[in-house]
Amino acid sequence: MPPFHSPRQRPPWWPADEPWPPQTPPWRRRRGFFFWRVATLLGLLFIFTVGGCTLLFWLMAVAMGDTMRLPIPPPQGGFFFPRFWPVVALILGGLGLFLTARALRRTTAPIGDIMDAARRVASGDYATRVAERGPREVRDLARAFNSMTGRLQTDDVQRRRLLADVTHELRTPLTVMQGNLEAMLDGVYPRDDDHLEPILNETRVMSRLIEDLRTLSLAESGALKLHTEPTDLSILATETMASFRAQADAAAVSLKAEVPTELPLLDIDPVRIREVLTNLIANALRHTPAGGMITVIGKGDGGHIAISVVDTGSGISAADLPHIFDRFFKSEESRGMGLGLAIAKNLVAAHGGEITAQSEPGRGATIRFTLPVADNQMA
Repeated sequence: MPPFHSPRQRPPWWPADEPWPPQTPPWRRRRGFFFWRVATLLGLLFIFTVGGCTLLFWLMAVAMGDTMRLPIPPPQGGFFFPRFWPVVALILGGLGLFLTARALRRTTAPIGDIMDAARRVASGDYATRVAERGPREVRDLARAFNSMTGRLQTDDVQRRRLLADVTHELRTPLTVMQGNLEAMLDGVYPRDDDHLEPILNETRVMSRLIEDLRTLSLAESGALKLHTEPTDLSILATETMASFRAQADAAAVSLKAEVPTELPLLDIDPVRIREVLTNLIANALRHTPAGGMITVIGKGDGGHIAISVVDTGSGISAADLPHIFDRFFKSEESRGMGLGLAIAKNLVAAHGGEITAQSEPGRGATIRFTLPVADNQMA
């Protein structure tokens, strides 16, 4: 299994809208120039401060000389030295000191804003944003800070939603189990198979939920272990489709597999790839009305095998399409935890592949994932 930090493979936890490998941020590329600018400002501030103090002491000496009527020899060369020149020099020095201090403040004030905002974020206020002002490098830093806090805020919202969803999903089977068991203990229901089977079904629901959470956690942390073996993808796809035959017949939806048998064997974990196909087919079945069709298509694509799950359902809205592989994301009409597609994405990434989605509202959807072909199979 290729490592998650490989520069050739996008980690499953990396945001889908950001390029991989990550580009060097602009503020980091120009930080040398930025530090030189700050050092120059500090140097100018030091020069103007020392020069201003020197000029001030010189003016005081001139004023004391005039007061005590001390002779002040004219400059060498007979150059006329006007008496108002020290005042002009003082004004120019003060103006230069003011402009330097203003430029330094323009650079440091936005950094102070970011420091204050960082303290608010550390206290849990993820809605904090900073104004993008100051030099170009500082504006880039503020933009990166706002992007970070926006992502933290999104993760916090998803975490809260996860807690609410897990609580809701676990409460329902627990309520059914508790009610049936109490009824059997009180003698309301007999202790027979008809009343024990619903309890067993609810335990399967809970087990599936817990297993989904565990799989997603392992995949995102890079701790998921794959047990790979040469696998015929045609047989795997056909068997997975067959497991949905009864459910599809009940919903009046047709299932069709178009995976050629001459495709090369893939060195994959068949259990995990079956889980990917199961999640994709189940998701398509939930959104395909009666009379529709779901087709699994497989074909070679250079050094990869591409598998597409195509349905004739209601499709995915343009607003939801970029987020369907995000964990815990659900559209308004979706049911469940919003983990199926996120798990599929992570399992495909663990095999070194990629997964994408295409859809138009009202015209169905196509979920396509690729799996690399082993070098010995390509030879």
